[in-house]
Amino acid sequence: MTAAEAEPVVGPGIDRVDGARKVEGAAAYPSDVQVPGMVHAVLVQSTVAAGRIRTLDTGAAEASQGVLAVITHRNAPRLPGGPMTALGATPPAPLQDDRILHHGQHVAVVVAETHEQATAAARMVRVVYEVTDAVLRLDDPRAERLQNPWGLDTDRGATGAALEAAEVKLSGTYTTADNTNNPLGCFATVAVWERNGLTVHDATQWPTMVRSTLARTFDLPESAVRVLAPYVGGAFGAGLRAWPHVVLAVLAARMLGRPVKLVLTRPQMFTSIGHRPRGVQHLSIGSSRDGELVALDHRSTSTVAMEDEDFEPVAALSALSYACPNVITRDSQARLNIPDPTSMRAPAEAQGNFAIESALDELAHALEMDPIELRLRNYAETHPGNGMRWSSKALRECYEAGAELFDWSRRTPEPRSMRDGDWLVGYGMAGVSYPWYAQPCNARATVNRDGSALVRSAATDIGTGTYTVMTQVSADALGIPVGRVRFDLGDSDMPQAPQAGGSGLTGALAPAVQDACRGVLQRVLDLVRDDADSPLRGCTLEDVTVRGGRIHRRDRPGEGESYADILERHGHQELSADGASTPADPSVLGMAPAGAFGAKFVEVRVDAELGIIRVPRVVSAIDGGRILNEKTARSQIIGGTVGGIGQALFEETITDDDTGRIANATFGDYLVPVNADVPQVDVVFVGAPDPATPLGTKGIGEIGLVGIAAAVANAVHHATGTRIRSLPITLDRLL
Repeated sequence: MTAAEAEPVVGPGIDRVDGARKVEGAAAYPSDVQVPGMVHAVLVQSTVAAGRIRTLDTGAAEASQGVLAVITHRNAPRLPGGPMTALGATPPAPLQDDRILHHGQHVAVVVAETHEQATAAARMVRVVYEVTDAVLRLDDPRAERLQNPWGLDTDRGATGAALEAAEVKLSGTYTTADNTNNPLGCFATVAVWERNGLTVHDATQWPTMVRSTLARTFDLPESAVRVLAPYVGGAFGAGLRAWPHVVLAVLAARMLGRPVKLVLTRPQMFTSIGHRPRGVQHLSIGSSRDGELVALDHRSTSTVAMEDEDFEPVAALSALSYACPNVITRDSQARLNIPDPTSMRAPAEAQGNFAIESALDELAHALEMDPIELRLRNYAETHPGNGMRWSSKALRECYEAGAELFDWSRRTPEPRSMRDGDWLVGYGMAGVSYPWYAQPCNARATVNRDGSALVRSAATDIGTGTYTVMTQVSADALGIPVGRVRFDLGDSDMPQAPQAGGSGLTGALAPAVQDACRGVLQRVLDLVRDDADSPLRGCTLEDVTVRGGRIHRRDRPGEGESYADILERHGHQELSADGASTPADPSVLGMAPAGAFGAKFVEVRVDAELGIIRVPRVVSAIDGGRILNEKTARSQIIGGTVGGIGQALFEETITDDDTGRIANATFGDYLVPVNADVPQVDVVFVGAPDPATPLGTKGIGEIGLVGIAAAVANAVHHATGTRIRSLPITLDRLL
């Protein structure tokens, strides 16, 4: 056995297996797809937020050079809505009537031979509207109010009476802004109708969901629809729904009988693929004088579009974060004339954590207590809702490891007590969690006569490292070197997989891959069960180990043979097997499945005269269960940290209160952190494998962002003495 064969495959931070393809430009994103005979579609969007289309003049556009069609509600067929998904309803089908529900709504699609021709003709479409008053403000009394549709509100104990009797109490109102998912790659769809069905290249995080949606919308069997997304240029949650522009590309291709490509512009990305909804949270908290929480009342109202069912339980996790006997959480929504919201990295928790962790910091200050000590005094050793023990929880270790790495002991407690020249220095921290999530998943593994392996599943990799990590899991389970294993994904014809979102894909996909690999190993052993020439004759899975492309006997490790030799001797070019995973049943486990936990520590520096905020240092201590690839996992936490800095200090999608127009729908106006804004980011992983999942993993895609905003706000208070309860923290709010 070579030294390379002896090294563990899962765990070390191997380089991304798809990295070279991306660097070389060989990775084909949806916008790169070229198909013979392909034409181009460009959207026309409404310039009002509410009303009806009075007249729609498409004559000049239709007469323009190269134009093949202009599709509007007048000539588009009636289409049913898409199916209900694990994440809620599909957005309504586009171009079904003359109503306008938000600024930027698709009112027409122009198709031409070239993109330039379609773009020029789209500017020629003239629309006259019958405008009605739009409902655009969260506090507008005309807004329809919706209560929590998921039944996640909490009412534990006697919260009102406990708050009234609390020795120490405080209340605050926290506001969070609309944030827009801004992946580097603009979303694109290429639709191709063929004799045997429909093929769609799409920027999606969930190919099988898009397949189901298009099959229902266009009255096709799912087997006749194929969705391809081998590479996605980022998504952050925006790819978790089948958006109207996807339907329009498919519709245009069907009406014209030619392949159609539709690529959103950057401004259209702000109105067409969702956003993190803005919201207002009211939080009241009561404690004893020694810091024991006695009551928590957390109520949230966030925005939703006029005919959309997206929902984020912003306040819900507060009921599970700390040991508190009396808790009320309430989540509601207000319907506005806005584009559909959607999940954006760490949905709900990014907003809710900001409120509760800011409030706890304020309580610690009022009690003259260290913020970590306050959290430890209210540490939830068991699940606060059902009393079951957590499947795993290393949050205490996160506090300890993070504080040590950050050098938290250097913090002096009084605001404005730390300074470096003209800069006020502040230290802030936050405790974080992200709930457990899992869905069923399938995979297929194949070993080839040349000793290589191919493993497949209809998942996607949105930059998280799925290609790499699943190659490692496959190589480990088969005992084949990583360089001889290929993992393919992003094709709805492959075995079903859930979305790349909710921090649940690795926990679902890895055990399915492992199961498929064990299945194909069993098939190989079946070949030699009665083979007198094989040293593996009669062996079961429990009798063998695998490494270096060979199967070895456990009782006599020197005896075994390679996959290649077995397949060649028995005349097989390949052998395949399917695998599956299903979510754990908490009632069977006898424990509460735990998501990821963590602690965030942030240093800020605030110019004493100008109020300029800089973030020179962030430490994240993460309980992510078993880490399958330390390099990609660390990258996930760093990426989430950058997003959290954006939420805290920069990102705000500004909608004009009079017109409903998004005023900053470009990268020149919508601010995101750039290299100069990204500090020293240190990451430490703690904890042990989680027994609730087959490989001991927890999802970490979201946990990197959660808590950064609260830690920044708490650090700003420590530096300046000013408590900011509204995101983003901008100069005007600070001064």
